[in-house]
Amino acid sequence: MSPVCAQKLARLQAIVAGRAAWAEQLAQVKRLHTWLLEVEHLLDESLVPKGEVVSNVMVGSRLDSWRERMSIQLTEGSLSALERECLAEFLQVLSNLRAHLVQCYDRQDFPRTNNDMERSIRGLKTQYRRVSGDRALWRELRRETTLAQSEQLTRFRFRHKRQSLLASLEERWAATAQSAPLP
Repeated sequence: MSPVCAQKLARLQAIVAGRAAWAEQLAQVKRLHTWLLEVEHLLDESLVPKGEVVSNVMVGSRLDSWRERMSIQLTEGSLSALERECLAEFLQVLSNLRAHLVQCYDRQDFPRTNNDMERSIRGLKTQYRRVSGDRALWRELRRETTLAQSEQLTRFRFRHKRQSLLASLEERWAATAQSAPLP
């Protein structure tokens, strides 16, 4: 074998050896991704057989049974430490958000995915362009959207920036109390 071929062979063997070192971590990431996709499929109503009615109760029970199966797998000890940690966190997040994840299936007009939400917004914009001169409809739609966004923002701030939200509310309360004394 020529020196050039030997050098290239050694380099190729080094690359393959380096890749083999990452094989177990890659397999773990694939398992984690599979769990995420399983939950996505549980929540995606397009995967439900035709004719079957999707409801909050049905999706909630499917999600709960999946969470129970994964909790059993978590306690069996067949997972690596990283997988146990990630699965425990994922199950905790699903437990905390369960009520919000399954509340939309009884409403027919509620967008389920980000793409559906964007289509809905695009439809509102198209509807607005078609409404020539009827500003009342657009104002009502805009008011409802603004109110919903405001409620979501308040919930986010309460969960993630609680101290600053409470301080802001106290400042507003103090300013209101000073400017408008009670009769």
